[in-house]
Amino acid sequence: MDFYGKKNLWKFILLVFAILIGAATLFYTESFLKQLRQEEIKKASLWADAMNSLQQADNEDELTLTSKIIESNTTIPVIITDEENTILFSANLDENRASDRQWLQDLLKDMQDEGNVIELSIGPGESQFLHYQNSTLLTKLRFYPIVLLVVITLFIGVAYVAFSNSRKAEQNRVWSGLAKETAHQIGTPLSSLMGWLEMLKLKNADAKMLAEMEKDINRLNTITNRFSKIGSQPARSPQPIGAITEAAVEYLKNRSPKKVQVGLKSPAQDTEVLLNVPLYEWVIENLIRNAIDALEQEGHIEVEVSHQEKTVVVEVTDNGKGIPANRLKTIFRPGYSTKKRGWGLGLSLAKRIIEDYHQGKIVVAASEPQMGTTFRITLKRETS
Repeated sequence: MDFYGKKNLWKFILLVFAILIGAATLFYTESFLKQLRQEEIKKASLWADAMNSLQQADNEDELTLTSKIIESNTTIPVIITDEENTILFSANLDENRASDRQWLQDLLKDMQDEGNVIELSIGPGESQFLHYQNSTLLTKLRFYPIVLLVVITLFIGVAYVAFSNSRKAEQNRVWSGLAKETAHQIGTPLSSLMGWLEMLKLKNADAKMLAEMEKDINRLNTITNRFSKIGSQPARSPQPIGAITEAAVEYLKNRSPKKVQVGLKSPAQDTEVLLNVPLYEWVIENLIRNAIDALEQEGHIEVEVSHQEKTVVVEVTDNGKGIPANRLKTIFRPGYSTKKRGWGLGLSLAKRIIEDYHQGKIVVAASEPQMGTTFRITLKRETS
């Protein structure tokens, strides 16, 4: 099973699983809190009965028992008022604020809004009212699972970010090692080819053949230079992006199938962008090659350079088979390819070069099945 390819599905499943665990925890805690609250209501009612009994106690034993019941309440905040809503007595309140009359009035109103009121019969035609609130313990227990879930979520989030960064760093090391090793492997036979070319020149070999060989050797030099820059921060300098793009397009235009037309639109007045030329040309070439593959040897490719106020936009558009909607989020992933051959690294390299090395953006601007695709590169303009 392709776990990596379906990582978004697995993320969704894990998220649903985590939500279910959280919901089950909250449900169990709420059930437990309801039971505890019922016990506190019974305790408050018992306390109210004791207050009534205190007024009617006939002997010392009853008075002692009633006093013990009243004194046993050390957790439930209570306020006793008369019929005029005047506060007569309070217990188990915040000691630092119990003397504040306004705070007591606000607390009393909260108790009345919650409906936590028990009437006390003091005598014929006379009543007092006992108001109570959830104990501090019950309040802490209510918020405990929420705090616990927040802590667990933060821990999972930090762990996810840490593992993601670790995986990305490992991928970067693999990229760097592979690229440098490729450059090294190409460099050895390339040096030998350059030597043989010089020997052929001394022997007055066919000039046309030598010119073509020199072009191929220069091309190999360019490829080696590109690979050697992967894994390190390449140097960039202000470059005319229109002219650089045109050179890359012309190179592939002359090497495209005869039935593929490659065009370029660029403003007459060029503008400069901080570029590493070999790597930027590599991106344009990769996008055009992908477009050629999408055309299946016949069609039209248009490369357009446009200047915005603070950015330069380069778009590569083809009228090929398009990209399925369910693949738009995965096409820049290493290994993605619709071809039977190749490693599927072209678009991944393009994204790395544009976004990591040039601080730009590359996206699929538009794509429709059997209508074509547009890739868009956005880069910051060089400011003087």
